[in-house]
Amino acid sequence: MRLGHAAGRVLAAHDVARSHVKAGERPAVLIGKDTRISGYMMEAALEAGFSAAGVDVCLVGPMPTPAIAYLTRALRLQAGIVISASHNPYYDNGIKFFSAQGTKLPDELESEIEAEMDEPISCVPSAGLGRAKRINDADGRYIEFCKSTFPFDKDLRGLKIVVDCANGAAYHLAPPVFHELGAEVFSIGTEPNGLNINHEVGATAPAALREAVLAHSADLGIALDGDGDRVMMVDAAGTIYDGDQLLLAIVRSRLRQGPVSGVVGTLMTNLAFEHAMADLQIPFVRSAVGDRYVMDMLRQQGWLYGGENSGHILCLDRHTTGDGIVSALQVLSALQEANCDLATLLGGLKLYPQKLINVALSKGFPWKENALIAETQREVESDLRDCGRVLLRASGTEPLLRVMVEGQDASLVNKAAEKLAAAVREAVSS
Repeated sequence: MRLGHAAGRVLAAHDVARSHVKAGERPAVLIGKDTRISGYMMEAALEAGFSAAGVDVCLVGPMPTPAIAYLTRALRLQAGIVISASHNPYYDNGIKFFSAQGTKLPDELESEIEAEMDEPISCVPSAGLGRAKRINDADGRYIEFCKSTFPFDKDLRGLKIVVDCANGAAYHLAPPVFHELGAEVFSIGTEPNGLNINHEVGATAPAALREAVLAHSADLGIALDGDGDRVMMVDAAGTIYDGDQLLLAIVRSRLRQGPVSGVVGTLMTNLAFEHAMADLQIPFVRSAVGDRYVMDMLRQQGWLYGGENSGHILCLDRHTTGDGIVSALQVLSALQEANCDLATLLGGLKLYPQKLINVALSKGFPWKENALIAETQREVESDLRDCGRVLLRASGTEPLLRVMVEGQDASLVNKAAEKLAAAVREAVSS
């Protein structure tokens, strides 16, 4: 409630200053959520906070994160709010903000909201309280938007597709998108109960999709995460494709239409992808891990395409943010254009072996300054020589240190990752 109140006050002040709201009108925001049980509680609290600040609220219920970005822009609202912890388990939750342009809020505006949260909650006069209403046609609007990103002269007739919605926000939206474009659709992960979001289904657990694709003899499988902004895919043979591979498929397709000025990856992007960009003579840079950092880098460079191996893919010629459904449609369009399967489209790309180990981290633990971790990292990097790399980073959503080792030799990579993870555990426990 304090966050809603603080955000409402800051957004209202900005809109008045910029004349985005006419005299006598109230600013308005959109609130959506995924399917976790705590969303009901947080939605009501946010609504109360915004109302107390004199801001109208539009509610859409369960809706993917990228849908809120689109609808905020389409409805000309001042901000969009998503109650979601994305790929995390049901007992976590979080809040994401989008600007009126459908992009993540600038750091300066977030800082203003955080500062305002230290102020006591007040309430505007009764006549100025914000009103709440439900947007009843939000589902249809977003479905049509997704379909509009697929070429009008193409359809998906003749394709059997399994869609895994992770028991998350896209459970009632993703299957109709692919069905209305002509595909025969089999759905899994479409029975949310508030407690099963991302549980053994979705982009973070693609084995379930693989099993369903093989069971249905489907042509392709598409797995989203809990809030619908990540995507993984599976081909008819049961091969799983991650964000790096899907981004390459999209970039190859765009190259047929004209030059690609550059592509942004992250520190986690596979080295094989970077080499593929070099072979295609496309400039490539890495950002920090996180789709907002990929977006920031794309803006700085003036480029359109980027993503993460976790399945966040940004196609700024189609959407202002990462969208699992839209990204999948771009891959399907690329396959139709090339008239081939995913493996062929990727041109034999073989990702370097990567080993990722998550180590529990106590809050505030200074892992960057720890001598044991630093020494072990030097030893591991020496063992890898010039045939691999090491990345340590704290998770942005969980109390974990992510230990990643990548290289050409899978056995060496696994040993190096285990050695480094053991050192982190020892440092934390001592």
